[in-house]
Amino acid sequence: MSAARISIAACAAWAAASAWAGESGQPAQPAWEFALTAYPTVVQDADNNYTSAIATADRGPLHLEARYSYEAVSARSAFVGWNFSGGETLTWEITPLLGGVWGPLQAFAPGVELSLAYGRFDFYLEGEYVDDGDEPYTYAWSELGFAAQDWLRIGLAVQRTRIFGDEREIQRGPFAQASWDRFTLGGYWFNPGADDQIFVGSIGVAF
Repeated sequence: MSAARISIAACAAWAAASAWAGESGQPAQPAWEFALTAYPTVVQDADNNYTSAIATADRGPLHLEARYSYEAVSARSAFVGWNFSGGETLTWEITPLLGGVWGPLQAFAPGVELSLAYGRFDFYLEGEYVDDGDEPYTYAWSELGFAAQDWLRIGLAVQRTRIFGDEREIQRGPFAQASWDRFTLGGYWFNPGADDQIFVGSIGVAF
């Protein structure tokens, strides 16, 4: 069975188990929470512009996630994970993930998502180890943010990816996000001033 089918089966098993627990006289489970974010990406002086997307579903500590054009253009991936969190002044949350990638890239892909927050400052990291049996690789996206206003978050972002197919695997640059109700609109500017600048927009909704 492929890694992709294993991850999908795991997601289905977790969802079924959660539903069974709610129907068998066990304590009521928390409501599902969903989020969907699209990332239109424009690469300077290149023809490989594309849009990636990430969809998540959370119910209590259970975390399900699907990605499109994340590890490679047109690649699909799915993950199942478990949320752990704590802290008061310094709050933290960590989600170990297990999943797979299929399409143009086929691989087993364990990963992790981590967030820290202190006052108006926060740090976020998502990473995954993609093992396609040929050249294993660690993909990563991180953000160091500051809440300039309740609705405005600014900061610096770094990503490590092979999706652009050039020698620069690590991209760095500023970002800004504006939030209103359940919607978030943002933009990332990687490699500012270089010949290979990359502009990434973000359009997200949570429900």
